Amino acid sequence: MSSEERSYQEQHRPASDFSSRSDYLDNELKIMKPRRFGLNLPGRDFRFEWEDLVPALAGTIGIIAMYSAVMMSWAEGLTQAWPHITLGKEFAIEVSRVEMLIPAFLFCILASGFINPRANLAGNHGPMIPLIGTIALAGAHPLALALLLGVFGLLLSYFKGGSKLVNLTGEGVAGGLLVFLGFTGAMSQIGQIQTWATGLETAEIAKGSLGYIGLVVLAVNIVLYAFLARINKRWLAIPACAVTGLLVALAFGAGFDLTFETEMGLPNLNPVYWWGSTEEGWMLGLPNLQHFIASLPFAILAVAMWSPDFLGHRIFQELNYPKGTDKVLMDVDDTMTMCSIRQMVGTAVGGGNITSSWGTYMIPAAIAKRPIPGGAIILGSLVMLIAILGFPMDVAVWPPVMRIALLVGVFLPLLEAGMQMVKDTKDSQSAGICIFASAVANPVLAWALTMLLDNNGLIGDKERAKKLSFMDRIVIPASVLIICLMAMLAVGMLEGKYGIPALL
Repeated sequence: MSSEERSYQEQHRPASDFSSRSDYLDNELKIMKPRRFGLNLPGRDFRFEWEDLVPALAGTIGIIAMYSAVMMSWAEGLTQAWPHITLGKEFAIEVSRVEMLIPAFLFCILASGFINPRANLAGNHGPMIPLIGTIALAGAHPLALALLLGVFGLLLSYFKGGSKLVNLTGEGVAGGLLVFLGFTGAMSQIGQIQTWATGLETAEIAKGSLGYIGLVVLAVNIVLYAFLARINKRWLAIPACAVTGLLVALAFGAGFDLTFETEMGLPNLNPVYWWGSTEEGWMLGLPNLQHFIASLPFAILAVAMWSPDFLGHRIFQELNYPKGTDKVLMDVDDTMTMCSIRQMVGTAVGGGNITSSWGTYMIPAAIAKRPIPGGAIILGSLVMLIAILGFPMDVAVWPPVMRIALLVGVFLPLLEAGMQMVKDTKDSQSAGICIFASAVANPVLAWALTMLLDNNGLIGDKERAKKLSFMDRIVIPASVLIICLMAMLAVGMLEGKYGIPALL
């Protein structure tokens, strides 16, 4: 009987049979045969390994920080947009805990853990966070936005649009996109750490300036990250560096800035409380036609931004997994389906997250050479536990923990992966144009533009362009570019840089 006919359980061998732990993990990836939209069981279809704790912890830290940022942005934007609404930190934490309970159980544990391990977890759409204030001021409604985003995402996944766009993105374009996102993200996190550290000067308990704490936290973690890379244990970066950032900050006297305010318990899980009236919950009531119209361009933009996000996560698996592991690579269209459903369900029960493929889980999971299901189940369980306990959320969002976790777990690996993809002069040309266009406009518009140029042989590999059909060279890339550009013009994304006002 060939290996293709034998099950995972029949082919599994204990770690002691291999010369190294890495060889054992490689073999696990090669023999897995995930059931698509079927029941996958521990032992029969996959196993839990202690390496699964790494992406689970990394994803937990990342999602607490992201959810908190999203809900605070909604609270501030809606308070500014609607005269009868006053929302603050307590509201943001309560909604974050709703998001951490129900979607974690349904879409981490059940969906990606047991039902379809090829669908990456549905996490947070980081690039949309800076836009949430604009979305609220435009008159959009979180529930209307979620329903539209979910419908558009399901349509794109049904017609296999996500995987098509991934396949049409050349290595040079993808590499340039990852380099830009990694570099700008890393610089942003470094700046946030320094802003936090210099702000400690104003604390009454502090004697003189404590701005040097940020430099010490960064320096220690740079050395630690380099050491982990040297010993091929880079997948430990998020928990190791986050804990180190916490301990170093406390050791140098920044502990007075860490406060525990979130109490143990369950949030209000009644959707009627959140959406039923204009006096409680979101204080918006159910959405009307005007809310849907105002939400439309933002929903289009969010879905248009999914493909480059998903692309980056799948690339991480391809770079770190051995050959012959196609069956365990994340399926872009299945991930898009899960994200779409999760978007609608999560918001309907009272949440406000804008979802996407879960990068703070997938990136360390790929580096640790682990498939999706084991870590997904552990992560979902951790997220639910922390949502009930409450106080760990206060630790996870503390700057020396949260910023370091994002820096070493997301942005530095993105930067490294992008540099690995730029292999020759042709790729470097496409990557350079993509980086330049990202700086001029933004990464999404740059991706769409350079994909069009690259697929037509105007930049990059001219031989590759000759093998593509007219649909792949012109129609699809041009349509994506036009849709992205019109959505951005409609919502005013180019107003800050170039003074072009929103069309709507």
